[in-house]
Amino acid sequence: MAFTPKPGCPMCGIVATAAAHTPGQSPRSPSCPDAPAEPEILWRDENFTAYREKAHPVSSNGHIIIAFNLHVPSIYTLSSSDLPLLVNVRNLGRRLLSTSSPPSSPLFSPGNSSAPSVPLQHTESEFRIGFITPPFKDNKIPITDHLHTHAYLAPADLLGWWRGVAYGPLAWYAIDDLIAEIRESVSNNRVKSGYDNRINAPIDMVPEAGARTGAANGDEYTASSLAIPDIEDGLASPSPSSTSFASSSSGHIPHSHV
Repeated sequence: MAFTPKPGCPMCGIVATAAAHTPGQSPRSPSCPDAPAEPEILWRDENFTAYREKAHPVSSNGHIIIAFNLHVPSIYTLSSSDLPLLVNVRNLGRRLLSTSSPPSSPLFSPGNSSAPSVPLQHTESEFRIGFITPPFKDNKIPITDHLHTHAYLAPADLLGWWRGVAYGPLAWYAIDDLIAEIRESVSNNRVKSGYDNRINAPIDMVPEAGARTGAANGDEYTASSLAIPDIEDGLASPSPSSTSFASSSSGHIPHSHV
């Protein structure tokens, strides 16, 4: 299924802008020094474009939006084969929040695009990474048909009570919950409900866990993933049963075959 850019979509415009302002650079490097002030691109690769939300952040400690490069309409388009992609979004969000600084910091200024040598230390409970599910929306960032992840550091001190509905329990779908529920739906592991501290669940040590489905005789029925392979690293175009993903639980994002 193709998810081509949609004319007039603000997210598609940001993705296109990020692609246009990284000529000759690796897609895994930070934004180039001469990038425009709006938007402030922090990361771009084959699958995602991440930028700092400067106009209407929900937290003074940092608010980053990670947009899918494809015009994917919602999380309900995703399947279990996209689990490594979701794990990558979660790890990328944590890494960017840990290494980027508030907009007033010179760490990502035009003259210094390198990340700090020592990541900022944050507790697990400070990270808020997830999706706002329809019909709810952030009225300051009212994009509902191009899938994107909000990543910010608690507390949400700039939120306000009206926007708080979109980031509250009625509308907020934490990415950890989504990953766990998909894994629980395709396996006999109590991924979401079986651990008080789910981050230490053994299944989370394997980013691709739950991404492949099949029969006992070895036949696979894995659906195609939305992930795009990294051709720069010499990976061939994926076959129907093999797709390259960038995923890691450590912050560094190597490549592995599923």
